[in-house]
Parts: sequence; structure tokens; C-alpha cells
Amino acid sequence: MTSEEERDLAKKAKTDPEAFGRLYDQYYSRIFGYVLKRTGNLETSQDVVSETFLKALKNVRKFQWQSFFGRKPMFGAWLYRIASNEIANFFRKKKPTISLNSVLDPVFEKDLFGEVVAAEQRLKDCQDFLCIQKEIMTLPEKYQQVLVLRFFEKKQIKEIAEILGKREGTVKSLIHRGLKYLKAKMPPT
Repeated sequence: MTSEEERDLAKKAKTDPEAFGRLYDQYYSRIFGYVLKRTGNLETSQDVVSETFLKALKNVRKFQWQSFFGRKPMFGAWLYRIASNEIANFFRKKKPTISLNSVLDPVFEKDLFGEVVAAEQRLKDCQDFLCIQKEIMTLPEKYQQVLVLRFFEKKQIKEIAEILGKREGTVKSLIHRGLKYLKAKMPPT
């Protein structure tokens, strides 16, 4: 979807639920993936994402397509910002839990040996992810946001700046400091 198409759809969404539904379809999986990577729990992610889109629907009339630091705003950045706030609200209210079962997907292969090897690799990958995620969750919120957006969501510095409402230099600095703190917390390999 082009920026102009997204802008037009966002304008229509203020009065047309079907237009909001198209934006929901466009962004649901991305927002869900972001929230899952931040919370590490399927049920929590479902709740946070539901709350994110509910708040977006309630406040879509307030969304304005204005430039921010000279950049064009995007509806998706607004949704990421709402999701980030909802994650922060969740962690203020509850102690986070991590469920390995919520991250692992069953592996279906015909070859038993191949299945075992693939399952072991996925388990190692998930364990590595959970170890890193656990350490990221101990960092201050500002570092959690930038690290997850940059390395798990594969967002560019410019996109992260837009999502968080910060300057690009600030985002770079937060990523650098966050990685420094994360590296100091990680167990030696």
C-alpha cells in the first residue's frame, strides 16, 4: 500500500468501519508479531493486540496526517506507538511470563531423523531467543522498544524514530546504549 493510499484509507476510516477493517487486515500480523516478541506470551499478546486495535478504533478520528520531524506520518507507526504503550501498561500491571509452548510451532516432516534435527534446531533457536528476550525485558523500556523494533521487527532507524516520536540520532544512541547494556548482561558463550 502506498503512502497516499494509506492516507486516504486512514481518512475514510474516521467514518467508515470497512476502511478501518482494511487497515486492521494490513497491520494485524505485524503488530501481533511485534507484541509477541516483546511479551513472549501468546495469550498476553492476543490481549495486548486486541486492546491496541480497540484503542485505535476508538481514537481513529483523532489520528492526523501531519509531518513529524519533516517525515510523512504513517498509520502503522501510530499503531506501533499504541501497541508500545499497551505493552508498557501491561507490564506495569502484571509480572511478565514466558511460555516456551507459545513460541514453538510443531515441526511436520516425513523423515524422523530430519524431524528430530529440525526440532532440536528450533528448540535451540527458541532458547536463544528466550534468553535474549529475558535479558531485553530487564532493560529500561526505552531500550526494549528500540532493540525489538530494530532487530526483531527489522525496522529501519527512520521508521523507529517515527514510531517512537524521536529523532533518528536519539534512536541510534538508544540502540547503541541498549546493546551495550544487553551485552554486559548476557552470560558468556
